Amino acid sequence: MEITGKVFVVTGGGNGMGREVVLGLIKRGARVAAVDLNEAGLAETAQLANAPEGHLTTHPLNVTDRKAVLALPAAVVKAHGQVDGLLNVAGIIQPFVKIKDLDFEVIERVMNVNFWGVVNTSKAFLPLLLERPSAALLNVSSMGGFLPVPGQAAYGASKAAVKLFTEALYAESQGTGLAVTVVFPGGVATHITENSGVDTSKMMAAMGDAKAPKTTSAPDAARQIIEGVEKGSFRVVIGGDAKFMDRFARLNPRRATLLIADQMKSLLG
Repeated sequence: MEITGKVFVVTGGGNGMGREVVLGLIKRGARVAAVDLNEAGLAETAQLANAPEGHLTTHPLNVTDRKAVLALPAAVVKAHGQVDGLLNVAGIIQPFVKIKDLDFEVIERVMNVNFWGVVNTSKAFLPLLLERPSAALLNVSSMGGFLPVPGQAAYGASKAAVKLFTEALYAESQGTGLAVTVVFPGGVATHITENSGVDTSKMMAAMGDAKAPKTTSAPDAARQIIEGVEKGSFRVVIGGDAKFMDRFARLNPRRATLLIADQMKSLLG
């Protein structure tokens, strides 16, 4: 779909990939309603965007607050007149611990943000999107959504749920003007660990002098996300790591699982 002149809602717009998606859409002439729990982060995004008047609005919001999310479409329509796309980028990870050491409260928090946040916003905006002659709905899953990563079981489960939920939306939207896209990023250079309240100091110490894995920059990931919207792509896989593991997991899921387990062994103990 054409980006210029369209109105997009972007969750996670206060930092990382979400912020870069907001900035990229604004540069392409779109109008954006940026959503994030972090009001200060949204203010920084607005400052960086330096958008023409009326092209960017910020909406401090917790995507797990269903009542607040259901009220968001009316606020966006009031500000921008319409909604042409929803891009769910917001997400958090869990502490790097095994399932036996993972508190139920942490599992629920990860599922609430990563999965139920996507469900809440999708349900809230679908009626408006289906009214448009052409529209886009994009949800960010993860490489961890098709490959189990020890120490990130709840995160992976939440992203696998996003994958299937989005693919079902794609199937259900056939014959309409709505294009549905699921995104699978590999490692992306963002502050997701800090924003998730996860302490990685022990992991970094365990790595020692080991070379850090190569990551995709947030601006590059955002560019690929926006291109996915433009093309109406079914899926977008970001990063060489995600592309390799996507193929490996489909060809030999057991070997792929054991490979990741071996790589994580020294970090989990």
